[in-house]
Amino acid sequence: MLAQLSRRQQLQLNSRCLYSGATTSLVRKTTEQLLEQRKLTSVQRGDNSHFLKPEGYPELEAIYFVLVLCMYLVILMGNGVIITVSVSDSHLHTPMYFFLSNLSFLDICYTSSSIPLFLRSFLTSKKTISFSGCGVQMFLSFAMGATECVLLSMMAFDRYVAICNPLRYPIIMSKTSYVPMAAGSWIAGGVNSVLQTSLAMRLPFCGDNVINHFTCEILAVLKLACADISINIISMIVANVIFLVAPVLFIFISYVFILSTILRIPSAEGKQKAFSTCSAHLTVVIIFYGTILFMYAKPKAKDSSGADKEQVTDKIISLFYGVVTPMLNPLIYSLRNKDVKAAMKNILCQKRF
Repeated sequence: MLAQLSRRQQLQLNSRCLYSGATTSLVRKTTEQLLEQRKLTSVQRGDNSHFLKPEGYPELEAIYFVLVLCMYLVILMGNGVIITVSVSDSHLHTPMYFFLSNLSFLDICYTSSSIPLFLRSFLTSKKTISFSGCGVQMFLSFAMGATECVLLSMMAFDRYVAICNPLRYPIIMSKTSYVPMAAGSWIAGGVNSVLQTSLAMRLPFCGDNVINHFTCEILAVLKLACADISINIISMIVANVIFLVAPVLFIFISYVFILSTILRIPSAEGKQKAFSTCSAHLTVVIIFYGTILFMYAKPKAKDSSGADKEQVTDKIISLFYGVVTPMLNPLIYSLRNKDVKAAMKNILCQKRF
């Protein structure tokens, strides 16, 4: 009897040990799976973006590589020249050119966060980016985009004061005013980017981790998340209202006052001179916001074929926004601005002699 009891207790003890070991193994395996889903060690940029890298056509691929490389070099040289002349020439130490040099530096940072990796994919078979690298790229794109929106609104305010209140311009737009305005633009863009990037990076990711984009664009990254992203969407909507809608309304109201003031100028020469001071900024605003609004405000396709075409269109617009717009900015400001061209001539003449 005692032997049977001890045997039964031993069996119960063994079964408990087996159950405990199985439970521990199951918990360990589940934890490893969650960590594997959570820790996205590498992200692959999708090979289904055939229009970005024409597979099987080495001639087109070489042309495409040279085209993007030339555009990137123009961005570096053009924006670098704007920064150089704004710092070197004392005649350009004004609020407008201070904001312009900030905008040029911003364009260099924004394009340098994505184009070198994009060009590398043409030279090597490696099309992956680390999880931390993806986060850095996402942070820079968010920070630069939000900062540019605020900077353009600050530049619109500068043009409003210069045309509508020219006598008070030196007082309103003093150095103690425009330097904090530019610094506030950078801080606001950085804070927004930290928030959006941290919310995206904390999500668990699963699947093949292939981003259907040529950069770590946040909407493409969020499609890989296997969790609820409603908080991310809400935060992005709030950020769009603050950094996109509000600056657009501010710029629009500023130019309403600017145009009404210009129309009241009696002479045609005076009107042309006043409008020429803000035409370059207005052109940049139309290109910048026109691209963004077209990308996010266009109707979504319902069928699968339309969705594929929509993805290709989004990538083309993103490429235009990320490469073409920063390339055009220095060309617009230099070709349409006599002060910048005169400063460039002075620098060249000083180097010759």
